Amino acid sequence: MTPVTMKIYAVSDGPPSLAVRMALKALNIPHEHISVDFGAGEHMTDEYAKMNPQKEIPVLDDNGFFLSESNAILQYLCDKYAPESSLYPKDATLRAVVNQRLCFNLAFLYPNISAYVMAPIFFDYERTPIGLKKLTMALSAFETYMSRTGTNFVAGNNLTIADFPLVTSVMCLEGINFDMTAYPLISKWYAGFKQQFPDLWSISAAGMAEIAEFEKNPPDLTGMEHPIHPIRKVQK
Repeated sequence: MTPVTMKIYAVSDGPPSLAVRMALKALNIPHEHISVDFGAGEHMTDEYAKMNPQKEIPVLDDNGFFLSESNAILQYLCDKYAPESSLYPKDATLRAVVNQRLCFNLAFLYPNISAYVMAPIFFDYERTPIGLKKLTMALSAFETYMSRTGTNFVAGNNLTIADFPLVTSVMCLEGINFDMTAYPLISKWYAGFKQQFPDLWSISAAGMAEIAEFEKNPPDLTGMEHPIHPIRKVQK
């Protein structure tokens, strides 16, 4: 048996990690999942920085080739291991739409979801009206994209790697019971993904369960020294 040489350093509830893990499963790529202890700050160490100087999660180690940024990892996995896969189409126009959706999530949707949902759970931030306004603007843009394409998936008529990070972004909203009534096309796509790809969704479902629990009982990160985010003081 050929030993597994690919490793993915990931967390169990982080949307970028979950998106990559779904892609690995969808492409049936053998790999070793190495869990990074976010609460212990394992990603902030000098050793981790050798793999990713940004000290962010996830990181792919493909037999000594280190790659960070989840979008780049998704693209790399398809290009190297499944170049004919419809998950990342070769047609220039179709691929451009996939890339645009990946960039949209990276630059516009997930940052606002992260700021409104995730940051107040893990660090000393509050959910604010301006944060909600930015989030609704991003969701409205997403809904418009879905309306204009009229497709069952975010970048066309079939599943692509663009669906993975967008699913894990919306998953965060479900984790805090965010009202999605105003976004029926997003909701329909999201529900359809769950129904059609239960094995892939199970990866995100586990992460969402953790987020939902952390929403009720925020984790104690007082042992972490973060260079940017303020650590919530926990009364003991």
